[in-house]
Amino acid sequence: MTTTYAVLSEGVEKSYGPVHALRGLDLAVAEGTVCGLLGPNGAGKTTAVRILTTLSPPSGGRALVAGHDVVRDPAAVRRAIGVTGQYASVDGDLTGRENLRLFARLSGLRGSAGRARADELLERFGLGEAADRVAGTWSGGMRRRLDLAAGLVVRPRVLFLDEPTTGLDPAARDHIWSAVRTLADEGTTVLLTTQYLEEADRLADDVVVVDRGRAVAAGTPGELKARIGAHAEVTVPAAEALAGAAAVLDRLTGGRPVLDEERLTVGVTVLDAGLTLPRIVRELDGAGIPVTDAGLRPPTLDEVFLRLTRVRTADGGAPAATTPDTAAAAKEHAA
Repeated sequence: MTTTYAVLSEGVEKSYGPVHALRGLDLAVAEGTVCGLLGPNGAGKTTAVRILTTLSPPSGGRALVAGHDVVRDPAAVRRAIGVTGQYASVDGDLTGRENLRLFARLSGLRGSAGRARADELLERFGLGEAADRVAGTWSGGMRRRLDLAAGLVVRPRVLFLDEPTTGLDPAARDHIWSAVRTLADEGTTVLLTTQYLEEADRLADDVVVVDRGRAVAAGTPGELKARIGAHAEVTVPAAEALAGAAAVLDRLTGGRPVLDEERLTVGVTVLDAGLTLPRIVRELDGAGIPVTDAGLRPPTLDEVFLRLTRVRTADGGAPAATTPDTAAAAKEHAA
């Protein structure tokens, strides 16, 4: 079966003088899926979103959104997308209903059609009771939900969410997550940039890790976790047993055990999928190493993220912070 891509970028580059924000970014986001774009500050995530939403032209490469070239046919791209940025774009002096009706008019929905769409979105996002209150009196979570609703006035084929839950409490974040998952289930493609790894783990069908302007890894959250292996950790009753436990784990895994003298633990990455916790315990017992606790668990997406981005930095390149998205955007605005 042929996969249809809602977002496709091939070797996209973006430079601001000597600053290279993107260095050949490749993305392929299948229709009707949620793709999580992860990366440290300055990795190029926001720059990529600006290019894909036609707010900034690429310096090189090619990008298609909803089948339209972002350079050759930006108007068609804009008709097919919705965008929710890092900060709420709603007008705090207008009510929630007035905000959505304004967005409807700006999107070409006038009269009863615009009013009906605004009312539908207010109910869908649980904002009906507050609809006629001035948005400036709403909580941060409610304003973010209103902002997301505004991006859906025209039912976009592709929705770009740039760190949509930054600063929200867990309950407000759950509201946003539920709405995003529902959108994807209904067929909207979502490209989500986030620094909350739990968010990507919960929502994303696929994850792309970006570092220093390039995609350094891609796959489902499960596939990326499998790449770095499980994590084994044992706790011993006294510091004198740490070295012996580390030697056993080193022999079993070939990894580099990490000792924590304060917690009296030894942790190590396990790449061998056949290595079980009972075997680890038996080997420690056979070596005469006392153990008070032992565990073997899959890695978290946070650990995957740190491992992949640390590898890139260790390769000898400049850290990602040398190409911050904010600095790049500021330079473009000044120009």
